[in-house]
Formats: sequence, structure tokens, C-alpha cells
Amino acid sequence: MSAPRYKSVAFIHPDFDATAGIPGLRLTASGMLATVTDAASVRQALLLLLSTRPGERVNRPTYGCHLFRLAFAPADDTTAGLAIHYVARAVEQWEHRITVLSLDASRSQEGPEVLEVRLKYRVRTTQLEDQITIALPVESGGAA
Repeated sequence: MSAPRYKSVAFIHPDFDATAGIPGLRLTASGMLATVTDAASVRQALLLLLSTRPGERVNRPTYGCHLFRLAFAPADDTTAGLAIHYVARAVEQWEHRITVLSLDASRSQEGPEVLEVRLKYRVRTTQLEDQITIALPVESGGAA
């Protein structure tokens, strides 16, 4: 069996993995930082990229995604288009380990005040496919 190509510290993202447990870093039974490899590592990198505002990282001021700009924007086609644009630009610039299979945004079925951004991707080295869905709060008055 070959060594993993990608490895990173395991964490639960407070915004996107809320159902997975208490947010934060994961520890092993021996008290060491837990790690994830390959597809899980790429998934975590994408979650960090999409939840980071450009300018937050001192040494990489352009790292991140402008999705935060759309919080509480009208729930219309323009907002959905901007969400797709922001995610596509961030992934194109910062995450070269994946191929985007589809990227879509629309109002949630559960409530008109949430815009769901769905990114389906393939990890280039392993050919494994995964999907990330981000729920973004928007105004419920628009039509998407």
C-alpha cells in the first residue's frame, strides 16, 4: 500500500460540519493531533478556502473566497450567479488538486432565506468524487 499523497490535521469546521460534533481540532486517543489523508484532506482544504475572507491570512492576502459579501443579499439569480463566480475563482486560483465537475447555486428547498451553493468535484490523483454544499443566508424576498 502506498503512502497518502495529502495529509493534514483533522478538524470539524464550525460552519459546514456542524452535525459532525464539536467544532475544532480532533485528537487521537493518545492526545496527539489527529490527521486526515487524501480526499478528506482535500475536502478540509476546500472548506477552509471557501470560509476564509480574502485579507484574513497575513502572508496570503488574496487567499479565500468572497462568499461573505453575499450574506443577506437578495435571493435572486444575480446573487446565485455571484456565488458561483466567487467559488469558481477561489477554487481556480487556490485548489489545483481538484477538477470541478459542477457548481450550482439556488434557494434551499427548506427555506427561501438560504442560498445553497453546491460544488461537486473530483480529486485528480485518486479520481474520487465528493460534493460540498454551503448554506448562505440571504433575504427571502427575491426570486431565484
